[in-house]
Amino acid sequence: MCYAAPTTAAIITTFIWSSRKTVELFWLMLLFYGGALFGIIDHLWNGELFLISENWVKDFSLGIIITVSIILVWKGLLLFAKKIPQLNSYLSITVPKQ
Repeated sequence: MCYAAPTTAAIITTFIWSSRKTVELFWLMLLFYGGALFGIIDHLWNGELFLISENWVKDFSLGIIITVSIILVWKGLLLFAKKIPQLNSYLSITVPKQ
């Protein structure tokens, strides 16, 4: 169940992004969905998608570590983009106004 934390973070970030629509939140949301998708595919591959292991605390802790790692990578990307402003044209997206 290590995919539960990044999946929850992805869903929460989606709700926040739907009201704020910033590029930074968009990239964080994509990173969370990538982490969640990886965890789900890994558990499907091993036939453990809906199984709760005997050591569920260890699994949940792994999910927290994955989620924190995603946040750290995101923060690193933001710092990298600030250091090299030319990258902003590649990292930005156009969000259609609704």
